[in-house]
Amino acid sequence: MTNTDKTVVVLGATGQQGGSVAEALRADGWGVRAVVRDPSGHRARSLSAAGVQTVRGDLGDPESLRAAFSDAHGVFSVQPNSGQAGTDVTDEDEVRFGAAVAEIAERCGVAHLVYSSAVTAGSSTGVAHLDTKNRVETRVRGRDIPSTVIRPATFMELLVTPDMGLDRGHVSFLMRPDQAMQFIAVRDIGRIVAAVFGSPDRYVGRTMEIAGGTLTGNALAEHLTRATGRAISYSRLSDTLPARDEVLCKLEALVDDGRLAGNANLDALRAEFPFLLRFDRWLEGPGADLLNKVLRSPGTGIAPRRRGASGRARPS
Repeated sequence: MTNTDKTVVVLGATGQQGGSVAEALRADGWGVRAVVRDPSGHRARSLSAAGVQTVRGDLGDPESLRAAFSDAHGVFSVQPNSGQAGTDVTDEDEVRFGAAVAEIAERCGVAHLVYSSAVTAGSSTGVAHLDTKNRVETRVRGRDIPSTVIRPATFMELLVTPDMGLDRGHVSFLMRPDQAMQFIAVRDIGRIVAAVFGSPDRYVGRTMEIAGGTLTGNALAEHLTRATGRAISYSRLSDTLPARDEVLCKLEALVDDGRLAGNANLDALRAEFPFLLRFDRWLEGPGADLLNKVLRSPGTGIAPRRRGASGRARPS
C-alpha cells in the first residue's frame, strides 16, 4: 500500500505547524484531511486548492473528531494554547483537547499518532502554557495507540516579526548576547513529521527533541545585519522592558538552565534529517519573504535586499 492510499488527519492545518505538516505530507504523496472550524474560510480554501481535504470539526466536539478520524491511518495532533495571542483557549482546554484527540484516535483504530509538544516538556517549569504539554504527553502515553512525540525548539519565525525591533535597528529575545539557544524552521517540523509517518517502525514510541541550529544573541544580530544591509544590534528582552514581567523572567530562567535553550543532538538530527535549515539558510529561503515583509513595514527605514540567481542576498 502506497502513501496515496492512506490518509493522515492534520489538526491546526490553518496555522503554522499544522500547515507545514499538511504541505510536507502532500509532497510525500499522502492523502491529507484537515480539520477546520470553517471550511469556507480563506485559509481552509487555500488548503483545498492545494489538494487537502477539509472537514468541519472542533476540538471541543468529540463527534466531529470521530467523523474526521474515520478510516484515517494517522493523526497529527497540535493544540492552541493560552500563550498564543488572540486565543480564548485556557490551559485546561488545551489539556482536555490533547487528551480527547488521543482517546478518539485510539477508539477509531488510528495506526499512528504524532503529538507536537514543547522543548521544555519532561519537567515542571512553572509556566502554565508550557506545562500543559507535559500533561498532554502523559495522556498520549497512557493510550493504547502507537505514538511519537516531537518537541520542537523555538521557531525561527519568532525572530523575524514586526515587534522584534528591526524598525529601530535593534532586536531582543530571550537569550543573553553570548548565550546559545536552539531554533527550528517551521517548514522543517512538517518535513520531520512526514518522515515520522513514513517510517513508523523507526519512530513509534520515540520522544524526539528537534532543532535546526543554534544562535547566540550576537549571532542573531550578525545574520540580520548581513540580510538587511544595515547594522542591527542585540540585547536581552528583559534589558529593554521598563518593568519586569513574571512570565518573561521565568522564560529567561528556563533558557539559562537549558530547558528552553534546547538540548537536541544536532549532529544526530542532521544525519537523520539532512534538510534541516540553520538560521542563515532559513533567511535566504523560507524566511526571506517574512523578513522582507517586516522591512517593507512603514517606519523601518530599511530597504529589502534583492536576490541573485543563487538566492543569496546582495546589496540593492
